[in-house]
Amino acid sequence: MSRLPPLDPRLQAPARGTAAQPAPRFDRQNREWAEDGWDLEEDARSVVREVAVERPRSVISWNNSPDLGFDRAVNPYRGCEHGCIYCYARPTHAYLGLSPGLDFETRLIARPDAPEVLARELGRKGYRVAPICLGSNTDPWQPVEAHHRITRRVLEVLRDWRHPVTITTRGTLIERDLDILSAMAGEGLVQVGVSITTLDAPLARAMEPRAPSPQRRLAILSALARAGVPARLMLAPVIPGLTDHEMERIMEAARDAGAQAAWWSLLRLPHEVSPLFRDWLERHRPGAAAKVMHRLQDMRDGKDNDAAFGRRFTGQGPVAALLRQRFKLAKRRLGYAAELPALDLSKFRPPEGPGDQLSLF
Repeated sequence: MSRLPPLDPRLQAPARGTAAQPAPRFDRQNREWAEDGWDLEEDARSVVREVAVERPRSVISWNNSPDLGFDRAVNPYRGCEHGCIYCYARPTHAYLGLSPGLDFETRLIARPDAPEVLARELGRKGYRVAPICLGSNTDPWQPVEAHHRITRRVLEVLRDWRHPVTITTRGTLIERDLDILSAMAGEGLVQVGVSITTLDAPLARAMEPRAPSPQRRLAILSALARAGVPARLMLAPVIPGLTDHEMERIMEAARDAGAQAAWWSLLRLPHEVSPLFRDWLERHRPGAAAKVMHRLQDMRDGKDNDAAFGRRFTGQGPVAALLRQRFKLAKRRLGYAAELPALDLSKFRPPEGPGDQLSLF
């Protein structure tokens, strides 16, 4: 395996998922640092988080994927500071002319108008209610949310409209918004999935450098359970040859923490994620790099990635079948529900405004 071109050695990027900055796949030019022969000393500079603002005309993203389980989603942010090296959303930064590498975790896009735009879209004539997924692409409770508070305001809109929502996160800031989530749960309007990849803290710190630790994510599940919010373990991604041996232990720990249901997904390496992940393996787990990629390719028809519906989340072949069987047996043994209770679609209605006549009933 060959590594990606290194960053300028004067560039310091501590606690980031990748040290690489591959050009976006739509960019006609590729750039990499090279020594020019001038012996001029220059100060090192640290990579810092930058947050730009986007004013979207629409915030509901629609899809017709048969294996997602939802057809609409809202993402308050583009890019994610958690910096998970395997994140399948990294290639979306290429559409912005930014690198799926270091740019994805340091050059973020906030969408402060998202709550108001969402309210307008929910109020359009002909809108038909179905669960909205919050956090389908990047984490809505990543650290930048502490300042911008866009996710909380989106939740307030969904609460006011009594709109059902499914959530995927690993961010501790979700605990700040338990007041809204608990109220929505009381009306059958919310489900939360907490993603856990490994219980190995050093491995998690290397793969997910700015995400909460595994134990902290289990604490999130406990907090959701105490608040009466239905919660699901998102065992994702399962990385063959690196984390797959932990499947049952993670499921047991999540069950004990309060997860009522569980779901799993095999590692996906679309577009630029494949070379980034290969580079990470060579830097952080060189002894396991060949084994991990060979096992993954055994489940991906000899390729690093397979985007086909029905196969992309679980793979194919005997090794993938064994993982599916292990998950199924552990789920039954640990007493997980087949699925969380269905969300209530019947309560959806416009919020009452100032001066509206109240109902007698």
